[in-house]
Amino acid sequence: MADVESGAFLSNGRNQLAHRSIASAALIAIALSGSGCSMFDQFNPFGGEKYKMEVTPDVPASKTYDQGLEKLANGSPAEAAKKFTDLGKQYPSADWARKGLLMTTYADYQAGDYTSAETSAERYLKDYASSPEADYILYLQANSYYMQIPDISRDQEKTAKALETFQAVVQKYPKSEYAEDAKYKIQVTQDQLGGKEMSIGRFYLNRRNYTAAINRFRNVLQYYQTTRHAAEALYRLVEAYLGLGITEEAQTAAAVLGHNFPDSQWYHDAYDLLKGKGLSPHDFGGSWISTVWHTVVPS
Repeated sequence: MADVESGAFLSNGRNQLAHRSIASAALIAIALSGSGCSMFDQFNPFGGEKYKMEVTPDVPASKTYDQGLEKLANGSPAEAAKKFTDLGKQYPSADWARKGLLMTTYADYQAGDYTSAETSAERYLKDYASSPEADYILYLQANSYYMQIPDISRDQEKTAKALETFQAVVQKYPKSEYAEDAKYKIQVTQDQLGGKEMSIGRFYLNRRNYTAAINRFRNVLQYYQTTRHAAEALYRLVEAYLGLGITEEAQTAAAVLGHNFPDSQWYHDAYDLLKGKGLSPHDFGGSWISTVWHTVVPS
């Protein structure tokens, strides 16, 4: 409480000093305008040019806030973000700062300035973690990452951050109105990341770098097992292990594939591949494939 009072006292003191300075400047301006020969004329060797004293009036917080809302309503979110940012600068110790930062995050997001929205959200969650809007800001931050997800050929850092943040929404605020959409987007981001692993795994497989390929397909089964890539990952493991001559692992991969996706084309292709070598799907037990598959829990 003492800190708050001393802060308010310091703020009032600064305001009084500011008002005195403004009043003094105004008095000087009035005095100079009333004289026939300005004192500035004596010090201006070029003559003619006059210095104009301007006093900027204080704008109430509510007016700045309303101006920001008006900018949003008129389809100018970038300009609205500037208004809300100004609000936080003008009233850093008041609740207007929180409101301004919240609306800055929203306006940045609406303007498509997702990087700024990420930063604003991070600041809000740091300074106002217990506020009623914290779940919304976290959700907005996740969507800012989500909107920057690139195509599968590029780095997936934003995808990983989106996944992590959506998971945080569900874990921290399971009853939030944003939790359901967050769950859906968790599946989308997992599918994207799984697709990236598959793309790299196929690259290695085509170059007969079987060990590197297996590591990528293993990631799919370990982290993205509930995505549409799981069946193909099991089939590719059959290919990779046959390439290495490790037939028991290839047969186990096919057995797990057949048990979970019996009607998929991937299983039929795996079955034919093994049959061509005089083998058949069989889970020998003790394989990492069986262990990983049965221990993965869907998000």
